[in-house]
Amino acid sequence: MNGPSPAFQTQRQAAFDAARVGQTFTYRRTFTDGDLSLFCGLTGDLNHFHLDEEFAAGAPFGRRIVPGLLPASMVTHIGGLMGFLAAEMHFEFLAPVYVGDTVTCVVRFTGKDEARRRVLCAATLTNQAGGVVIRASFGGFPTQPRLRPDSPPAD
Repeated sequence: MNGPSPAFQTQRQAAFDAARVGQTFTYRRTFTDGDLSLFCGLTGDLNHFHLDEEFAAGAPFGRRIVPGLLPASMVTHIGGLMGFLAAEMHFEFLAPVYVGDTVTCVVRFTGKDEARRRVLCAATLTNQAGGVVIRASFGGFPTQPRLRPDSPPAD
């Protein structure tokens, strides 16, 4: 395996230098039954909680729920627009997401690891009622940002 080219190393350094602690990025989407079906088919997650209306009606959530990794993957939408290569990801699933829910994902730069050239991030995903459904943290390497932050960080 070859190492990164000098041009790539320069690009990665520029992206790292441009990242500012406190910057936020937001993405919002509504989850449909089609999203659920496609995700379950693609991943093989055929859990009754997601696909069986009768089973789910008698389960703790009272109806089918969206697989947790589907809304959790909203952080990868933001990351993809940043050319972000994740080195680690951690998720805490706090509440169910249902078909028809609109989820807002806010990613915030929380730190920079100068020695390893990693950006550290936190994400909070909330439903349309403002309830937190997922908390996440992750770290990795921004390489080619194509997404502007919501606003500059407060100094």
